[in-house]
Amino acid sequence: MNPKVLFIASECAPLAKVGGLADVVGSLPKTLKKLGVDVSVVIPFYGVVSIKDKNLKLFQKDISIEFAGKKENFSLWQTYLPESKVPVFLIKKDKYFKEGNVYLEIDASSGGSEKEAARFFFLTLAGIKIAQLINADIIHCQDWHVSLVPFLIEKEGLKNIKTLLTIHNLGYQGIYSDSIVNKLLGTDFPQDVNCLKLGISNADLISTVSPNYAKEILTPEYGFGLKKDLEKRKEKLVGIINGLDTDTWNPAKDSYLKSPYSFESLDKKIDNKVYLQKKFFKKSNPDVPLLGIVSRLAEQKGFDLIQKIFLSLMKKNINFVILGQGLIQYQNFFREKAKQYPKKIGIGIGFNEELAHQIYAGADMFLMPSFFEPCGLGQLIAMRYGTVPIVRETGGLKDTVLPVEIKGDKIQGTGFLFKNYKGKELLRTIEKSLKTFENKNIWRKIQINGMKEDYSWEESARQYLKVYRQLTE
Repeated sequence: MNPKVLFIASECAPLAKVGGLADVVGSLPKTLKKLGVDVSVVIPFYGVVSIKDKNLKLFQKDISIEFAGKKENFSLWQTYLPESKVPVFLIKKDKYFKEGNVYLEIDASSGGSEKEAARFFFLTLAGIKIAQLINADIIHCQDWHVSLVPFLIEKEGLKNIKTLLTIHNLGYQGIYSDSIVNKLLGTDFPQDVNCLKLGISNADLISTVSPNYAKEILTPEYGFGLKKDLEKRKEKLVGIINGLDTDTWNPAKDSYLKSPYSFESLDKKIDNKVYLQKKFFKKSNPDVPLLGIVSRLAEQKGFDLIQKIFLSLMKKNINFVILGQGLIQYQNFFREKAKQYPKKIGIGIGFNEELAHQIYAGADMFLMPSFFEPCGLGQLIAMRYGTVPIVRETGGLKDTVLPVEIKGDKIQGTGFLFKNYKGKELLRTIEKSLKTFENKNIWRKIQINGMKEDYSWEESARQYLKVYRQLTE
């Protein structure tokens, strides 16, 4: 018999989405459900969550927990992941969740404020309470926001609940002063508390979102100060590649596109390119290579490299469309350059689901020059849409993008990779892709190679099921 699993997370698509974490939490449980797992999800009832959901109903009110030295009540609402029977529980506590977006920091990192700590610690404690109410066997904790769950489960002696901590990004750890943590949780820590570090030390098992990233975080360069903590638990560490919700990300049935298409009707992809060019540049020319980015504007994503080679890029006959939000320095940079080069650069600041789909479909190349990338979904979506990724050889990018090799009539690979984190290497790789783009037959073969790759959740979900069973045996 399969165990009962509760995901606790800060975001879940489509209810509350900032980045790839939401996509994982919104899609992996659906595949697990198909494998016979009794799985549900809990997230906060943020002010940004729509209440127009016809499935949304009150599940239970006046649930109480001890928080910040007093009894706090919350109500629990329930809906379902779209086109599934996976319950999603929403914790209604306006005092902590109503204000602002999902995160209080614009780039989704941890700022260490008391307001932020209160938000995610309340989610943590309420999540544990819900796990008890529904008799969950396993709490699957998603990232630093809820990584105190294993520590608190251990502290309370709840031996009937096992914990799996998935690290989506080791760079974000949730570090708060001892005074804030002790005030909110009634603990007696003598110094600053690193939530992710405590989660790594106390979780029954730990996973990361790609096999290569699981190896990288055991090195000084990518360990972000937690290398020794991870090394102590490396026998309990596994890397499982993220998958895609292939119903949501399907170019043949995508309602956001000007012209849906498949690898058998790839000519229709050009309609989407023309549409995107007209949207941003008023004119269109399918022969001009179009580079796309859909990303958080964060340091890890390689935007400093793009800044370094920007003038060289602008000398080339290209279009460049970027959608994202995050660090003000990058937002201002791209806004300024879009004014300076209006015929070459299109910029969208913020998150726009429709435009994201249109960029994946309309671009020729998809740029992800990340310093580190635990898994990355952008390259997976791009390949599914026949948009050739240009990526750095790191983390999940190395696991998923196969380097293009052209030997006579034999054309292998799905994208272009560079190894060292240097602007010159990125520029050379872009130039190589632009040169390859000139040969339409070779380019089409690379596109089809990518579109035929299977990055659905099925195989990854089976690996998670194996981990769940290992926890409860």
